[in-house]
Amino acid sequence: MNLTGLIHLFLFPGMLFAIPAGWFFVWGEHKAVARMQRRIGPPLLQPFYDFVKLLGKRTPSRHGIEADLLRLYPAVSVLSLIGAIAMLPVIPDGQGFSGDGVLLVALLELPSICFILAGFTSGSIFGEIGSIREAVLSVANNLVFLLAIVTVSVAKQTFSLSELAAPTFNPGHWIGVFGILLCIPAKLRLNPFSTSSAEQEIYAGPLTEYAGAPLGLWNMAHGLEWLALTGLVATLVIPAGGPWWWHAILFVVISFGEVLLLSAIAAATARFTLQRSIRFYWEWAAVLAVLAISSSLYMRYRP
Repeated sequence: MNLTGLIHLFLFPGMLFAIPAGWFFVWGEHKAVARMQRRIGPPLLQPFYDFVKLLGKRTPSRHGIEADLLRLYPAVSVLSLIGAIAMLPVIPDGQGFSGDGVLLVALLELPSICFILAGFTSGSIFGEIGSIREAVLSVANNLVFLLAIVTVSVAKQTFSLSELAAPTFNPGHWIGVFGILLCIPAKLRLNPFSTSSAEQEIYAGPLTEYAGAPLGLWNMAHGLEWLALTGLVATLVIPAGGPWWWHAILFVVISFGEVLLLSAIAAATARFTLQRSIRFYWEWAAVLAVLAISSSLYMRYRP
């Protein structure tokens, strides 16, 4: 089991697969938006070129604990996301543990916390405004996200990812998966929920003061977030059974399909105000999540 865990962490779906796949998903996002706007879009390797270019850029001079924290936040985000991706049951093997779903949620939330802290630590007014917006929106969408995760877990009566991997006929499972999908745009700061990084208003929000290698790590973290969140949905809808390579192909295809869908929606919509974003999650998505968990509980305890 230790060998299997190392393979998941470093090979597939871990680091050696996740980093190139994350760049590929970022390229898919930019390409889809460009095609929606009738532009050519970037070449396939552009995210990798951008990362290499940023590694050679000089970062602004800072001193003391502030400089160390600003370098620490993107590194922690990348490592936590690699850990989250490695936990995804792309190839169900029954080797998860009873609470690994809870650990996965914690690892997925850590980059958002680091993103918020980065803006406050930067000392920039634009960074602080972006962090405030991100924190408020996180509270709103995390309520729905957690309820959706609990709904899927109640439908299967477990928090073990290996047991959650295969879909069921329980309607609560599918409503919960849809609730997770609704939360992805806010977690990735896509339109219409891009208030924390609105370029026309607050430059790059919490990342305004970033440059060089730390900014490259943030860009890498964005690609890994794409893979982790869309991959979570993919593992919940891939049918059980079949060879391992078939599960791997379906995982990539479904995840990338979500990238194209959400990118097209982002290109076709305007940015919501913060108040409207909160109202969307607390009035509409939260109602859906409550209905989902109620449905799952009824299916579980019905006479």
